[in-house]
Amino acid sequence: MANTDLPKIVARQSKHENLSPGVYYFCTCGLSKDGLYCDNSHQGTGFEPKRFKIDEPRSVSLCLCKHSKNNPYCDGSHKQLLSTHPLH
Repeated sequence: MANTDLPKIVARQSKHENLSPGVYYFCTCGLSKDGLYCDNSHQGTGFEPKRFKIDEPRSVSLCLCKHSKNNPYCDGSHKQLLSTHPLH
């Protein structure tokens, strides 16, 4: 897989968020300004945002490394990324 096929790693950690009920669009490319929510920065790439719905207020840990197998939620994949893996 070419480096351009990989998402930008925002950070090697998760971001804890308290979310209200609603529909959210998680940034999968890592190019959005906040690194979490889609702002259409993916235009022209092969990435699309991940839609997710929150039915009741809840706290979540969202993935910032963009390698979780359970996007948008952190699954600890950032712990497997080598410290030499570039943060673009």
